[in-house]
Amino acid sequence: MTQALAYALGILVLVIGIGISVALHELGHMIPAKRFGVKVPEYFIGFGPRAWSTRRGETEYGLKWIWLGGYVKLVGMIPPARPGRPDKPGSQIAEARAEALAEIEPGEEHRAFYLLSVPRKLLVMAGGILTNLVLGVLLLTVALCGIGLPGGTTTLKSVSACLTSDVDSGTACADTDPTAPGAQAGLRAGDEIRSWDGARTSSWKDVQAAIAASGTRPVPVVVQRDGAEATLTVTAVEVQRKVLDPRGNPVLDSDGNPTTTTRPYVGISPVHGAVPLPISELPSTIGQAVTGTVKAIATLPVGLYHAVAAGLGHEERSASGVIGLVGVGRIAGEVSSAGTGASSVSVPLELRVSQMLMLLGSLNLALFAFNLIPLLPLDGGHVAGALWEGARRRWALAHGRPDPGPVDTARMLPVGQVVFGILIVMTVVLVWVDLVAPITG
Repeated sequence: MTQALAYALGILVLVIGIGISVALHELGHMIPAKRFGVKVPEYFIGFGPRAWSTRRGETEYGLKWIWLGGYVKLVGMIPPARPGRPDKPGSQIAEARAEALAEIEPGEEHRAFYLLSVPRKLLVMAGGILTNLVLGVLLLTVALCGIGLPGGTTTLKSVSACLTSDVDSGTACADTDPTAPGAQAGLRAGDEIRSWDGARTSSWKDVQAAIAASGTRPVPVVVQRDGAEATLTVTAVEVQRKVLDPRGNPVLDSDGNPTTTTRPYVGISPVHGAVPLPISELPSTIGQAVTGTVKAIATLPVGLYHAVAAGLGHEERSASGVIGLVGVGRIAGEVSSAGTGASSVSVPLELRVSQMLMLLGSLNLALFAFNLIPLLPLDGGHVAGALWEGARRRWALAHGRPDPGPVDTARMLPVGQVVFGILIVMTVVLVWVDLVAPITG
């Protein structure tokens, strides 16, 4: 597969993945709505002209050409005007209310959404949000624990033949250099280390920890070789090694020289591939991803400011900043094509699959967090309206007042239009920034 074809395939997978995520989000609304008796005449993925549709029962299911979201039409989203508070004739609110009420056919008045209890309204409107949260967590779990992150595996890539005076320099072996401990024990490239001194190993970090713990005494090492297990005896030796920081760079002393420390040395290096994350670390990792996404959405205005500043050339684009559709597509293409092409660094297929799942999982978490914003037309606006309705009714009940009835969402339509316009502008701005100041590295 050529690099260009792999790049295009990554974008296609992203588009399909987003489409499935949107479809499941809308199912999160539709399923409870139908369960509670609300009439659902339309379920569509996308906006604009119809590309395809079919009718099943009372609901039309289909696709539209602009894949920037989706919707489920619920009959009776807007309640009748309150007694004594008529709409201004010819106003936008009056027209929207009349249109919504006209969708309720005779004999189906009881199937209007506005008649649902507050808990049921919350289940319907939060269903899509929670679907994205669950889907995001599942995708990240499969990527992190089912496949893994880039790292050293327990399979050996190379075994040093000799022990030079500076093991970190990569100096060629001399005739007088002693045999390295790994080679002396019979370790070979391709061996998979199953355990070291009785400690099971599932990653290169486990191997390193076991070597450090066993010191320079002879220890049994179990390896998988040619389909069978073999036990070797390895005796590490102490050597001077450079101290590295978390990024792999040498730690320098006050004079600018690399600092060193004495550590057990065997002379082996790993094959790099996908290393599954331990299940015990999954909750904290997922928690950090969710809280980080929510924080990014909460500080979205700041993120947009820095993105525009980068687009105007006033600052560097941050890799952790907000990103638009073009930027996400570029990431998907780079992930998919990372292991192709004559000059590219080889990236195993499993790692590319893991990174693509992580990208889709992160997008679902972003949809979850974004829809928490308590403004129409976002789901969070409808959730906030239901909560306000419940609070009003409880207040009225506690003070012996009449039931105020359902919250009048029609009054918030002008705000919803402003929010929708802001979303369109934000989308266009981020596309421009992604083109003129793409995120690199």
